[in-house]
Amino acid sequence: MAVFAQTGSAGDDDELNATINVVPLCDIMLVMLIIFLITIPVIVKVVPVNLPNARNIATETKPENIVVAVTANEDVYFNNAPVSYSDLHGRFLSALLHAAKSGTPLPEVHIRADRNVRFEAVGRAILAAQQAGVPKVGFITEPRNEEPQ
Repeated sequence: MAVFAQTGSAGDDDELNATINVVPLCDIMLVMLIIFLITIPVIVKVVPVNLPNARNIATETKPENIVVAVTANEDVYFNNAPVSYSDLHGRFLSALLHAAKSGTPLPEVHIRADRNVRFEAVGRAILAAQQAGVPKVGFITEPRNEEPQ
């Protein structure tokens, strides 16, 4: 640490030392920085998750894609044909086998669910697709409408 000492002669007037001693300021700032670096990771306890970007990307509708619609009454439609939940798994398997035999890429499943349907009904459709081994499941939504309802 540096110390500034004034020496005066008999003829000098007493002058006020107007210099700022920044050494204590630097010491305080370094101590505060260390405290913040130690305490912030302890305070913030969040599970590290990579969140997706909130962008609506237009998807291409291909003929091999499967569209599963779930109505508000929990009726299920497989490519616009009504099916039961027990038959849904078999339909997914047959579509995957057909794609594998013909050499086309595996189909994607697009789920169109009514706004007022229970999540359990949509979850059963997702489960059937997952059990059948469908590689990609997506949701079809309306573009965001900013008008109040």
